[in-house]
Amino acid sequence: MGDVVLMHFSTVDYVIFALLLVASTGIGLFYAFSGGRQRTTQEFLLADRSMSCLPVSLSLLATFQSAVAILGAPSEVYTFGTQYWFLGCSYFLGLLIPAHVFIPVFYRLRLSSAYEYLELRFNKTVRMCGTITFIFQMVIYMGVVLYAPALALNAVTGFSLWGAVLAMGLVCTLYTALGGLKAVIWTDVFQTVVMFAGQLAVIVVGTSQAGGISEVWRKAMNGSRIASLDLNPDPLERHTFWTLGVGGVFLMLALYGVNQAQVQRYLSSRTEREAVMSCYVVFPCQQIVLSLGCLMGLVMFARYGEDSPLDKGYVKTKDQMVLYFVMDVFRDLPGLPGLFVACLFSGALSTISSAFNSLATVTMEDLIKPFFPNMTEAKATLLSKALALGYGLVCLAMAYVASLMGSVLQAAFSIFGMVGGPLLGLFCLGMFFPWANSTGALVGLFSGLAMAFWIGIGSFVMRLPGPDLLLPYANTTGPPLLGNMTTVAMTTLVSAMTTKTRPSGVEAIYNLSYMWYSAHNSATVVLVGLLVSLLTGPMKEKDLTPGTVFPVLGTLLFFLPERYKEKLCCVTPLGHKHKDAQPYLTAQKKEEGEEEEGEGGRKGAGEKLVEAGLATPRASTTLSPHPSEETAL
Repeated sequence: MGDVVLMHFSTVDYVIFALLLVASTGIGLFYAFSGGRQRTTQEFLLADRSMSCLPVSLSLLATFQSAVAILGAPSEVYTFGTQYWFLGCSYFLGLLIPAHVFIPVFYRLRLSSAYEYLELRFNKTVRMCGTITFIFQMVIYMGVVLYAPALALNAVTGFSLWGAVLAMGLVCTLYTALGGLKAVIWTDVFQTVVMFAGQLAVIVVGTSQAGGISEVWRKAMNGSRIASLDLNPDPLERHTFWTLGVGGVFLMLALYGVNQAQVQRYLSSRTEREAVMSCYVVFPCQQIVLSLGCLMGLVMFARYGEDSPLDKGYVKTKDQMVLYFVMDVFRDLPGLPGLFVACLFSGALSTISSAFNSLATVTMEDLIKPFFPNMTEAKATLLSKALALGYGLVCLAMAYVASLMGSVLQAAFSIFGMVGGPLLGLFCLGMFFPWANSTGALVGLFSGLAMAFWIGIGSFVMRLPGPDLLLPYANTTGPPLLGNMTTVAMTTLVSAMTTKTRPSGVEAIYNLSYMWYSAHNSATVVLVGLLVSLLTGPMKEKDLTPGTVFPVLGTLLFFLPERYKEKLCCVTPLGHKHKDAQPYLTAQKKEEGEEEEGEGGRKGAGEKLVEAGLATPRASTTLSPHPSEETAL
C-alpha cells in the first residue's frame, strides 16, 4: 500500500478523462444539428416519442447508477460485508410493478410530465404541490451529486476541485440544452459502457494483484465479510433480508415508478410495449451493477483487510477510500486511473443531465404552459432549452453552496431524500384508491412530508452529540446503489451507530432503518389521504377522469358481488376507462393545430377534459396510439 496520501494523474489519464467530456459534448451537438434539430417540445423533452427499448433501458440504468453509487457500494461492502447484496431481491417487484401498473397508466394518457397525472386525477393544486416538491428535491440534489465526486477526486489525487466541477457542469449543461432528451439518452448509453469498463478494469486488476478470485473469497470469509441470510424482522435493524428485499421495493418504486426522470424515458419510447420491455432489460443490468460494486468491495478487503486507508489517515471519508484504492491498484498502469475517473464522472453526468431535462420538463409543462396556453411551439421549445440551461447554472451554484455547507451537508442531503416516499404515496393514493379526493391527497402529502421531516431531522439531531455524525455526507454508511434521485439521502439518516439495547418510544422511530423510510412515508400519505377523503366525501366513479385509476381493487375483490364493487368504485377496467380519453386527445389536437399522429402535447389538462365531455365513463374508441401493442394487464 502507498505511503503517501496524494497520488497524481499521468498525461494519459488526463487525455482519457478529456475524451469522455469531448465525446459526451459531441453526442449532444450531433442531436442539436440533426433530425428535427430539437425544433418542437415533443422532440426536445420527449425525444419525439421515438426511442427504442435498448437505449431507454441503459439510460434508466445510468440515471440510477450515480457517482455516489459507484463510490458507495464498495465501501459499504468493505465495511459491513455482503448483506447489502440482498438488495437485488427488491429489483424484481421494484421493476415489475412499474412495468405493469405505472407505465400503462402514464403512457396511455400521453403525458409529458408525471405531475400532469395529478391534475387529471385530482386537481391543479395537487399537481402544483407535487411539481414544486419535485423541483425542491432535485435542485438540492444536483449540486451535491456534482460536488461529491469532484471533492473525492481532489482529496485523493490533487485534481483541481473546481476544474472538475466546472468541466462536468458546463459539458452537461451544453449537451442537455442543445440536444434535448435524445442527447441525454444516447450519452447515457455511452456513459454506461464507460462505467462498466471502469469497474471491470478495477476488479480484474485488483483480483489479479490479490492472488486470484479464490484468494479474495478466502480473505473475505476469514474477515467475516460474506454475510448469510438475515431473516430478523426487526425494522430497526439497518440491513436484513426484510429491510433490503421488502423495504427496498418501495425505494425502487419511488425511483422507477413515479420519478419524473424515469417516467420521461418511458414516455419517450415508441410504443407501450417497448417502454415495458425497457423495464425488463434494466433488471439483469442492475443485478450486474450491484454485483460489480459488491465484488469491488471484496477486492478492497482482500487488499487492505481490517487496516483500511481511512483508519491510517490516508483519506478522510469512506467514498475517498474507493478512489484511493483505484489509484493504489493502478499506480503502475497509466491510463487506467483515468478510465475509472471517467467511469465515476459518467455516473455523475448521466444523473445530472437527467435532472436538468426532467426539471425543464416539469417547469415547462406544469408551471408555464397551464398559464400560457396560447404559446407557440417555437417559443415553447426555445423556453425549454433556456430552462435546461438555467438549471445547469443553478446546479453550479448549488455545488458552490454544497462546498460551504460542511457538516450541514448531511442534513441537506437528508432533506432531499425525505421527499421520495410521500410523492410515491401521493401517486399510489390516486392510482389505486378511486374514492380518494383532492382534499385527501393534499392533506396526505403534507402529512407524509411532515412525518418524513420529523423522523429524518429527529434522528439527525438525536445523533448530533456523537463527533462522527458531524462529518459530511460522504462518511455515512447508507445505501450506495440507491444513491440516486429520490432515494439517495436516506443514506445520511441512519449512520454507522447501532445501539446495543433496543430503543423504545420516539427513539425507536428515530432508529427506523432507512430502507423502510419510503414505505413508512408513502403509507402515511395513503392512510391519511383515505381517511380525509372518507370524512370530506369520497369521489364517485362518474367524477373520475377516465384512465387515471388502475383497477387493482376490482381484481383483489373479485369475490364481492357487483353492487358492492360499484359502491367501492372499483369496477371499471383500465382499458374501458382509457377509451373515454380519445375525445380529449382529438379536441386538444384541433386546438393546437397538430396534425401528426402521436403528438399529444397537453395544455390546461383538467379544463380540457371537462370541455371534452369526459364525465361519463363509456365510449367506443380506444386511447392507446398502438392498440395492438397494449400490454395485457
